[in-house]
Amino acid sequence: MRTPNRRAVLGAGLAIAGTGLLNACSGSMSGMDHSGHDAGSSAAPEGYVTPDGQEVADGEAKRKPGPQRKVKLTAVETPLDLGGRTVRSWAYGDRLPGQEVRVTAGDTLALTLANHLPQTTSIHWHGLAMRNDMDGVPGLTQRGIKPGASFDYRFAVTHPGTYWFHPHSGVQQDRGLYAPLIVEDPKEPLQYDKEWVVVLDDWVDGVDGTTPDTVLAELSKGMGGMDMDDSGGMDHGSGHDMGTMSTTTEKAPSPKPSGPPRMMMGATSTLLGGDAGDVAYPYYLVNGRTSHDPQTFQAKPGDRIRLRIINAGGDTAFRIALGGHAMTITHTDGFPVEHATTDALLLGMGERYDVLVTAKDGVFPLTALAEGKLQNGMAILRTGAGAAPTPSVRPKELSGKVLRAGQLKAADVVRLKAGKPDRTLELKLTGGMAKYDWAINGKKYDPAQRHPVRSGERVRLSFVNDTEMWHPMHLHGHTFALADGGPRKDTAIVLPGKTLDVDFDADNPGLWMIHCHNVYHAESGMMTVLGYRKQA
Repeated sequence: MRTPNRRAVLGAGLAIAGTGLLNACSGSMSGMDHSGHDAGSSAAPEGYVTPDGQEVADGEAKRKPGPQRKVKLTAVETPLDLGGRTVRSWAYGDRLPGQEVRVTAGDTLALTLANHLPQTTSIHWHGLAMRNDMDGVPGLTQRGIKPGASFDYRFAVTHPGTYWFHPHSGVQQDRGLYAPLIVEDPKEPLQYDKEWVVVLDDWVDGVDGTTPDTVLAELSKGMGGMDMDDSGGMDHGSGHDMGTMSTTTEKAPSPKPSGPPRMMMGATSTLLGGDAGDVAYPYYLVNGRTSHDPQTFQAKPGDRIRLRIINAGGDTAFRIALGGHAMTITHTDGFPVEHATTDALLLGMGERYDVLVTAKDGVFPLTALAEGKLQNGMAILRTGAGAAPTPSVRPKELSGKVLRAGQLKAADVVRLKAGKPDRTLELKLTGGMAKYDWAINGKKYDPAQRHPVRSGERVRLSFVNDTEMWHPMHLHGHTFALADGGPRKDTAIVLPGKTLDVDFDADNPGLWMIHCHNVYHAESGMMTVLGYRKQA
């Protein structure tokens, strides 16, 4: 089978969501979003930078792409051993998490993804400020990669840090399609003996007949029991490719819920301001393993260990602590902070923290408590003799000091320079569980939507949470700064009933998603698009 590469795909018309394909919505695309669902009748407005525009190419040239780091990756349907329970899921290769990709800042990542799944897919490079046409959002920055096809991702990687990658197609991220991306600093200032990459996840796929798609179908009925059409639920991952969409607005059939109910009721957390989550997961994982058969990390007493912690979950915040140890926070979302000591961390979906610990002598649980859901994942640090902790262990550090992003300060070298915003975009987070009608400014995702900015502006995003639930809000292609010299981040928790103002410099032209990183909220509509205006 012929597999078109990136250049062929782009040549077929990658101005997908700018003034190109989406401007033809009344024709071949019939107003559809990237799943083939009706996304409204509006065509994309003119006057915006397109993913394949000259501005994007010029921005990439300024990054001075360096030596290529070549990687081949295959997305497949495969059995996965979670530690005492084997499930069938989708993954990168045959492992969970997928094989770590490691590059050095200044390299060009040259990764080819072969799609052996039954649906279209993509890769989004979470947290990277990169060229827009490689951001991996079908229907906005690229065509979905069809089953049997492949796509060549090529882009300069400029900033060191802890990142990860996953699809931006439907609820595929809540399967096994995720892996760490570590960008090493050629002038690394931290001193440590060992490094431990820790990936947290909530797991439902393949358990008792459940898939993320059936979970979305169940949730989309809302608490009132409405069906998916009545509640406005959207399944962007229906498997349609932008190049083969029907010219009608007929929706793909929604999967019928199967297995036990997965809608969670009554999960609460003071740290999260109330409701902790929507989904009752049967398993919570650390590096792809349940707490009944955990991963063990070997070190020596006195070793200084760097933990790179990634929350790859779909609907779960994790409170994480290492029994018997304090943690020194050094980075969040890839950017350094003024070092701060804590007993535990709270990570929303999509967030990352780097911490340093000095290993004691013995056997210690690294416990990731599913915040408000009362279950946990676990891994083990072993530096000496002793019995392994029990799966239900709750180290006292979990109830100790919990530092959150708003309490941290950016390191001087990355602190955003003081300045008033040239533009403020108010993004109201709306919707609720009753109808499962999550949205931004009361409008469900429409790829033709644009929140305009111009290159060179200081932009303030004002997230106003009008809902009764917390939302980890993620901005593609940029990092923003929390207020008062706060840390540089790309994903931040917005508590219910609260407003979070964050600032960033508009220095990466293109079309960029802003969305809740609860995958079910996003797929129900809590996504929108930041668009750079073309220079006059």
